[in-house]
Amino acid sequence: MNVLVDVRELQSMCASAAPPRLLDVRWRLGGPSGREQFLAGHIPGASYVDLDRELAGPAAPKIGRHPLPSVDQLEAAARGWGLREGQTAVVYDDNGSMSAARAWWLLRWAGVRTVHILDGGLPAWRAAGAALETGPELAVPGDVKLAAGHMPTVHIDGVAGFPERGLLLDARAAERFRGDSEPVDPVAGHIPGATSAPTTENLAADGCFRPAGELEERFGGLGARPGTAIAVYCGSGVTAAHEIAALAIAGFEGALYPGSWSEWSNHEDRPVATGP
Repeated sequence: MNVLVDVRELQSMCASAAPPRLLDVRWRLGGPSGREQFLAGHIPGASYVDLDRELAGPAAPKIGRHPLPSVDQLEAAARGWGLREGQTAVVYDDNGSMSAARAWWLLRWAGVRTVHILDGGLPAWRAAGAALETGPELAVPGDVKLAAGHMPTVHIDGVAGFPERGLLLDARAAERFRGDSEPVDPVAGHIPGATSAPTTENLAADGCFRPAGELEERFGGLGARPGTAIAVYCGSGVTAAHEIAALAIAGFEGALYPGSWSEWSNHEDRPVATGP
């Protein structure tokens, strides 16, 4: 699976007879507004993607802060971005691809065959001296047809026993895994049997993904082997998608637990572990 493209590759793709649909997925928990940032400057031709409204269904404590959207909701949004049937999509953000990976995963889950993450995102584009444009997008509505289920997922009951048969990775910061602090969800700690694997360790100092060999070594050190069943969760299923992208770069397949800790921690009957 060719997950990434770099700036030079993207520029070549944009100049081709079949340019990709560029999607700007800037988002951070608690702000600032990604849309306002988009209007102030974005890669020419990109459409803005609202993670909270378009890449997630309605939130509720018992299902998590970013449950998967319905495929009909996602299809309507993708058509609004201008995505056409059979067209390649390239997603980016300005935060180490942490939110762009959610769009990458969802579009792959919904059957878009070719989706890439711009490695290094908007900072890499700017560093290359490439132009930006301002103002709203002017996308012609697309005709993409989506269908769910093309990427593996695991539900709350399945993830409970997952460590007994495979590797369950927790992509949150190590202090949240240990239960030292919990700034968002009602209970601190982690799913029993999970392994701490902070998403930030997928990245090099420049905000690009680490090379495939380094990622393979990283996940191998955490217990990944050829044929190992791997599942990933985070706070609400956003940065876990980044971990799945990193696993794919390293040659492993990971299943997403969409509800993640925001669902698990709101079920009083689910056990919680703390410590390293």
